[in-house]
Amino acid sequence: MRDLVAKVKEVGADLGVAFDGDGDRSMYVDEQGNLVPADFVTALLAGEMLAMEPGGTILYDLRSSKVVKEEIERLGGVAKMCRVGHSFIKAMMREDKAIFAGELSGHFYFRDLHYTDNAEMAMLSVLNVLSKSGKKLSELIAPYHKYFATGEINFVVDDTAAVLDKVERQFAPMAKDIFHLDGLSMYFDSYWFNIRASNTEPVLRLNLEGDTAEARDAAKAEVEKAIGGTLADGGH
Repeated sequence: MRDLVAKVKEVGADLGVAFDGDGDRSMYVDEQGNLVPADFVTALLAGEMLAMEPGGTILYDLRSSKVVKEEIERLGGVAKMCRVGHSFIKAMMREDKAIFAGELSGHFYFRDLHYTDNAEMAMLSVLNVLSKSGKKLSELIAPYHKYFATGEINFVVDDTAAVLDKVERQFAPMAKDIFHLDGLSMYFDSYWFNIRASNTEPVLRLNLEGDTAEARDAAKAEVEKAIGGTLADGGH
């Protein structure tokens, strides 16, 4: 992504697109060289999908910004939160007959492509939105910058289950909502977070979003303290 940012700035491109090694994920850079979070791309493409099927169901993974649900519903769609992972998303799409789904990791799924993720179709859909709107990508994305996210932060801990239990017990008295769709999700007056355990290593993955930068930073400090452990590389 660093190379892509540099190239977009160098040539004055309208946008940049990067694919992962096996070509099933795509990530985006706007014309100013800013990274576009994948959940914002889900929100952006919701309009394109709902224009073809008004009132359709769109899935978003539970790490996504609150703005994704808000945008889908604003456009008249049905927004449903889903677990992380292609097997879970594809199964839920079939069950709910969802027309589209987006993951924070850059996977985008299309009913009309047999409920599979397809990075090329995602790119073409983004290009369609740009062409139809006549706007720059940064302009289209600007309304989604309503909240303040940490991005995914990884912690190496001794016992993931014990830490999740500790965090839930510590924060439960202040929580407005607690659920375990995928790991631990807790919602509060001015922020929310999700903590998921890795399936392959003793790592917990934290995603946190605040209504303000101050709320995000204060909550992040408290949650990081409760998790403990040491910071690890990687994400999504």
